[in-house]
Amino acid sequence: MTFPIPVTRAQPLSESECAALRVVVGAMIPASAEYGVPGADDERIFADIVASVGRDLPAVRTALVELDRLAGGSLAAARADVQAEAITRFRDRHRALVPPLVALTTRCYYRDDRVMRAIGMEVRSPYPQGFEVEQGDWSLLDPVRERGPIWRPAP
Repeated sequence: MTFPIPVTRAQPLSESECAALRVVVGAMIPASAEYGVPGADDERIFADIVASVGRDLPAVRTALVELDRLAGGSLAAARADVQAEAITRFRDRHRALVPPLVALTTRCYYRDDRVMRAIGMEVRSPYPQGFEVEQGDWSLLDPVRERGPIWRPAP
């Protein structure tokens, strides 16, 4: 007899880390009433962000520790102006830690149904139907082709 194995995702971040991350992603992509889109700190989108941290966990944790330090304690508990200043200083001083945060946030944000609708995308998976991709100017690759191979031939 076999028993189904429940699939659960352990929350990789503590409550204080989640609170700080929510401030960061909300600053990165704020809600817009004009365009009718939620911010990245929206409940559903943020839950997806936390659940999707995966391999970026060490970088995200390091970034959150540094953001707390720059805020003089807890980023989440700081005043809005202190949060904004800490995020700006973080972005300027720790450029290597910014891309994982941006990639994680945008990846989750742009797969939200409400955001997809707002940007005029059909709400569906790209597979198996795919999406129509407009052809670009292939001549832009000519300098790369002219450069020739940049690898060693296999033995």
